[in-house]
Amino acid sequence: MTTAFDPAAEPFEDSRRLTGCNFHFAGTGAGLEAAPGLAFDDATLARWRGNIAAARTALGWPDGEVVVRRHRSGVSLAFAAPLDQLYAATEVNEWAWWNAVSFSPGGRRENQEQGRHYHAPGHAAAWDIDSAMHTLRALAAAEANPALVALQAAATAHGLPCLPDDDEVSIGAGAGSRTWPVDALPDPASIDWPALHAIPTALVTGSNGKTTTVRLLAAMARAHGWHTAHSCTDGVFFDGRALESGDYSGPTGARTALRQPQAQAAVLETARGGMLRRGLALCHADVAVVTNVSADHFGEYGVHDLDDLAAAKLTIARAIGDDGLLVLNGDDTVLRRQAETLACPVGWFVQDFDASLPVAHRVRGGATCGVRNGRLLLSDGSAEHDLGAIEAMPLTLGGRAGYNVANAAGAALAARALGISPEAIAETLARFGSGHDDNPGRLQHWRLGALDVYVDYAHNPDGLLGLLHAVGADRRDGRLAVILGHAGNREDADLRAVAATAAGFGPELVVLKDIGGYERGRASGDIARIMREALLEAGVADAAIETRLDEVEAARRPLEWARDGDLVVLPVHELGARAKVVALLDTLRAIDWRPGMPLPQDQEQV
Repeated sequence: MTTAFDPAAEPFEDSRRLTGCNFHFAGTGAGLEAAPGLAFDDATLARWRGNIAAARTALGWPDGEVVVRRHRSGVSLAFAAPLDQLYAATEVNEWAWWNAVSFSPGGRRENQEQGRHYHAPGHAAAWDIDSAMHTLRALAAAEANPALVALQAAATAHGLPCLPDDDEVSIGAGAGSRTWPVDALPDPASIDWPALHAIPTALVTGSNGKTTTVRLLAAMARAHGWHTAHSCTDGVFFDGRALESGDYSGPTGARTALRQPQAQAAVLETARGGMLRRGLALCHADVAVVTNVSADHFGEYGVHDLDDLAAAKLTIARAIGDDGLLVLNGDDTVLRRQAETLACPVGWFVQDFDASLPVAHRVRGGATCGVRNGRLLLSDGSAEHDLGAIEAMPLTLGGRAGYNVANAAGAALAARALGISPEAIAETLARFGSGHDDNPGRLQHWRLGALDVYVDYAHNPDGLLGLLHAVGADRRDGRLAVILGHAGNREDADLRAVAATAAGFGPELVVLKDIGGYERGRASGDIARIMREALLEAGVADAAIETRLDEVEAARRPLEWARDGDLVVLPVHELGARAKVVALLDTLRAIDWRPGMPLPQDQEQV
């Protein structure tokens, strides 16, 4: 279905460089998302393909992948291009699509009927092909960096990772790496290649549990004796010490971790957004983990359902060779189905070690991890290892946090694939989660008198459902308070689903909030309004719903309201807000605060 929109609008909503192995192909290139509602037909797409071929010939670029991916909201268009000319490649893609939409009869006719007329004064798209090629040649020549291409080719020939960005280029990783300014690259013949090497590296993605799995796997690597760098939604860390703060779950975080000069191992959170926007920072890893796939982030980059989302997250499979291992959640039906098309080695983690999938996989010599008789067992293909009682692992809340049982199993399987000893894995599982610094912002617990307070990052229906079950919201004796909010780049249906999940537990108080810096195009209060409507429709009383758009103020409100015996659940998402909430809760515990007492007003404490 097509819809009318501003005639001055561009025929695409996103155009970007693909700087590594990506959703569409294994290599660098450019990607473009057609504007939603734009009319096009097979002739339009054929013209775009022809334009890409013409540009490659004019620019002297080699042939390579050309991808047309139709989806519910339009089409994604991508093609492979040289590593050193990716900005020019985006210009090529934009021109090719402008030209195709403007001159293909079917697309032009329907767009004109809808009031769309594409003209781009000053843009290559407005010109005939000869004029466009003249400009595109100049752009490509200005960007070309033959020294970068030669360095990457030499690194590949030596079997080493090459990590370029706009400012620097690294060869090798961690303690085996060296970095140069991108405008002062060495002659490959001058490099001491034997001094460079890779380090054991794991990639972790999934809808829920990524950061917990990254932290747990990094702790296992440290217990094994490796100096370990890791990157996640909280920052970049070396041996547990913060180097950068913020969301570093994309390629920038990965490069920062891999460039730590003392690192002997790296664990890299690899979020969906970074893979779709740029691709992988690293196109070869020893192990990769997909924790699970659940409804989230629909509507972006042509991802509209669970199969689309799983395919996007399985981009990390491109980094796994015959000597690596892709660790997948065997209890996830979508991952099980899509794994049938993968060529790389797979290991399965499951809740039931003796279910049919892991049993059959072990018969074939495959690696599995799961629970038998309350104990976590790991089979690495050559031996079976007992990693301890689930109830004794702090991360699992006595076995009640089923999603953390899964995270523990996935991390254990990945750790073994990296070469970490079973003893180091078991020792880590026996202690990880016992301290607040182990897994900040994830299932953190404070007992204040007879009040239980949990801080977590749950941000989608499955995550919130698992959290509320784990903390006993469905078997509580007292009242339940929960705060709710979301990033603005989710569809309205996603916001309503989160609210409906909370409503299913019959909360006596729901406080709605914004997430500062994550509005992403929505007006302040818009998310709270949508969630309020969903809560009311699900039967939550109007008097039980309050709005405090500031995330810290939203977290304070349930504490002011609470009494002994209540349960307060605080999904807090923005890093600065979480630090203030955690500081407040630590202060309350230190002063022996009890429900009904005034909260401290010192803003330095909150």
